[in-house]
Amino acid sequence: MPKQRINPTYLLGGSGALLLALLGSVWLNPQAVDWIEQRTSLDLGSERTSHSEELDRPSAVLNLTTLPAQERESQLKEIASSGKSALDRSRARYLLASDLIKKYEGGPALRQLEGLEDKYPVLAPYILLKRGRAYELTNETQQATETWQKLLETYPQSPIAAEALYKLGQSNPKYWDRAIAQFPQHPRTHDIIGERLKKNPKQPQLMLLLVKYDPDGEGSNAIRDRLVKEFGKQLKPEDWSMIAAGYWKTAEYKKAAQAYAKATPTPESAYRLARSLQLSDKIEEAKKAYQQLIQRFPNAEETGLGLRRLASLSKTQEAIKYLDRVTNKFPKETPEALLEKAKLFDTLNNQKAASQARQKLLSQYAKSDAAAEYRWQVAQQYADAGELVKAWQWAQSIATNNAESPLAPKATFWIGKWAQQLGRQQDAKAAFEHVLARHPQSYYAWRAAVLLGWNVGNFNNVRQMQPTLVKPTLRPMPTAGSETFQELYRLGLNDEAWTLFRAEVRDPWKLTVDEQFTKGLLKLAQGKHLQGINNVGTLRDRKDPQDRSQWQALRQKPEYWYALFPFPFYQSILSWSQQRQLNPVLVTSLIRQESRFETDIRSPVGAVGLMQVMPKTGEWIAKQLQLKEYSLTDPQDNIKLGTWYLDHTHQEYDNNSLLAIASYNAGPGNVAQWLERYRTSDPDVFVEKIPFRETKGYVESVFGNYWNYLRIYDPEIANLLAQYTNQPFNPRSN
Repeated sequence: MPKQRINPTYLLGGSGALLLALLGSVWLNPQAVDWIEQRTSLDLGSERTSHSEELDRPSAVLNLTTLPAQERESQLKEIASSGKSALDRSRARYLLASDLIKKYEGGPALRQLEGLEDKYPVLAPYILLKRGRAYELTNETQQATETWQKLLETYPQSPIAAEALYKLGQSNPKYWDRAIAQFPQHPRTHDIIGERLKKNPKQPQLMLLLVKYDPDGEGSNAIRDRLVKEFGKQLKPEDWSMIAAGYWKTAEYKKAAQAYAKATPTPESAYRLARSLQLSDKIEEAKKAYQQLIQRFPNAEETGLGLRRLASLSKTQEAIKYLDRVTNKFPKETPEALLEKAKLFDTLNNQKAASQARQKLLSQYAKSDAAAEYRWQVAQQYADAGELVKAWQWAQSIATNNAESPLAPKATFWIGKWAQQLGRQQDAKAAFEHVLARHPQSYYAWRAAVLLGWNVGNFNNVRQMQPTLVKPTLRPMPTAGSETFQELYRLGLNDEAWTLFRAEVRDPWKLTVDEQFTKGLLKLAQGKHLQGINNVGTLRDRKDPQDRSQWQALRQKPEYWYALFPFPFYQSILSWSQQRQLNPVLVTSLIRQESRFETDIRSPVGAVGLMQVMPKTGEWIAKQLQLKEYSLTDPQDNIKLGTWYLDHTHQEYDNNSLLAIASYNAGPGNVAQWLERYRTSDPDVFVEKIPFRETKGYVESVFGNYWNYLRIYDPEIANLLAQYTNQPFNPRSN
């Protein structure tokens, strides 16, 4: 949810328009072409002296990077020999050499690499590395060794030197010792450590290096487990801190608690020990651990949250005492503590004390999320009682005082709905437009756009919509890393880029905002979409003010949104959506919510694959399709079965996509009960009344995804949004 206003003109980028000079189409019609031409403002003929600017220029080679080697070979050869720019010729030669080496053709690769480091300095160390490999493939061992030694001599401090040390160390162990000493963070060094551990597993210091420099790598928890089991008596408190932090990072809370109990005492470790015990359902042990945190670090920031956690585990009167300590000493935690106190006083029927706590919350912490939560509760109560003016007034307080609250878009939207019911159409229009201007990425922005009459589909016809989307032909560029790393990424050399990025990161335990965003892009490039989207999406959880400022700046860039809402498997989605007469963007939005585009993912209840099809449901669908062989982890099969079922749920509810999507999550039986229970013709009221929290969130997320794909990639919607500015919002409620 938003924490700061997004000016809709972010869709136009800083000085250009959505980078549409580089865009291609998903479904391209003449209007989309006109829109691109209007927005294209890059002056490709201007003089540029910066090397990085030259690397960022449009390139014939970069348009070929996603093609298989065989398909691009002839075009690369032509560019290599007669390309318009020296940079393109060098890029083409480097990619040709890389493709040849993958085919074990060392001789032709050497010819492409000859003298290239002088013409292509940004990748000079890699050119030497690949030349050594090409010599190795032609059995010219001495030349390979000399080339890698030259790399070490010329670039001794470069992370790429670790690659040469790895190759040289295969025949001389001293080079591996040097790699471990000089480049402990490099993934190639981790390979060296892995090789040495295979030969001699009893080397805890090497294992600790892996734990320190590759905390969330594949197999990292297995290494932590071995350290704990086999070498626990040798470990120092700082070692336990590192091991515990790794378990915490990977949500292994039971193991984290055991490790934090032996870790260096700090407010963070004491809090995490208690919280890990709580999350492991060891309640009495957790309460003791929270007490130890409070006694040992009475003034630490973590103690305020610890007191609130302890209150949640305690009986009412004891809990109130803990919350009093919070309100007396820890202002960051006080708003939530006041709200929790009020609820506890409600259970004691002490309405005076409850009212005092809430009044203090509203008067002294008016801009807190807790105040917004209370205001919304009151607004809902008035709305349910039919007192819409009072509901409006309380919701208006959220729009005015809590614009950064996750509840702000909902409150503002419902101001518009209540204004409609009161016959105040201008106020309703103002509220809906404010949602679009201030919270354009929210589910409620879509609902506002619908009620303003935009051509974005509604619950009754969104199935039939076929939006015209325009998406970039080039991937979003990373915001962190060296020029060498970024050039590898531009060339589509994802594995090499990922390795270098990991080597360049200073602190893998605490990535900067730009580093985390870059990591997300790399995971997307590797096809690890869940990790990629989550790396980008969880930037919103940053608490440090500087981090939040950097995140807010990043959100103004279209690249951020491209990364959050990508298009994996789109041709398959488009094909099966067309056969089922489904809106392909709606299907994409459902898949993003269900699986984050992960083909092998399994839910706790057993749902499988992109569209999270239950095995028994899959069997039933397969019978309807007379399909004898299929695999739910195969993208084509999963989309084939999942779209059939989505079509089926639409048919069950007369093509009402709200009910179809709710049924896809909760099942037709539950949806039928809700229709019978609530008997409302207002879809927004129905969504609010869905009793399953998961299903309500699911519906809002799927349609929120749908709206975001439209606002990011649909030129018509982008232009409409760009008309809005952050005008003061204060429709009268009396």
